[in-house]
Amino acid sequence: MTTLWERSRQVAVQAILDTAVRLFAEQGYEQTTIAQIAREAGISQRSLFRYFGTKEDLVCGDQEALGELLKRTVEQQPAEMSAWDALRAGFEVILTANHPPERALELSRLIFDTPSLRARYIEKRLRWQAELVPVIRARLGNGSGRPAPDTQAKAIVATVFACIDTATELWAGHDGRLDLADLYDQCLAAVRDHG
Repeated sequence: MTTLWERSRQVAVQAILDTAVRLFAEQGYEQTTIAQIAREAGISQRSLFRYFGTKEDLVCGDQEALGELLKRTVEQQPAEMSAWDALRAGFEVILTANHPPERALELSRLIFDTPSLRARYIEKRLRWQAELVPVIRARLGNGSGRPAPDTQAKAIVATVFACIDTATELWAGHDGRLDLADLYDQCLAAVRDHG
């Protein structure tokens, strides 16, 4: 059961995010300051930083928690599931973990349209990839009883991330009118069938 404090925190976080996304859309990410966001949300900058560690976190969210959720979800998939399908299952979970689709669309646009956010996003994604390689290496080794080489695990993880990023960029570019999961499947099929 959610406590009153947790519900209050969720309401505060949502109000800050709504304010930040609106200001980013109106003025641009770089032109919007933390002071403006705090003022318009009716809180102090200090309070804002209790909810969000950095300005980037307003857009990218808690990437450490999402990365851990992704890794845990992939690890929990049945042993007989392929590495490709286990990674897809992980991404399905995290796509809706923090935001409804409309908010995810707004945030995706910001990330892909703002070079500094895109760089931060890529930096965090590279950490996720590194954390997933041992998980995928172990999954690939299940059939033979010994671990698969890093090369194969790294290639699979990197390919999946590239397909997710491409699908998300296409989805944002089409204003969310296309199905993100279908776009991902198309991207992965293009690589696996014609690579």
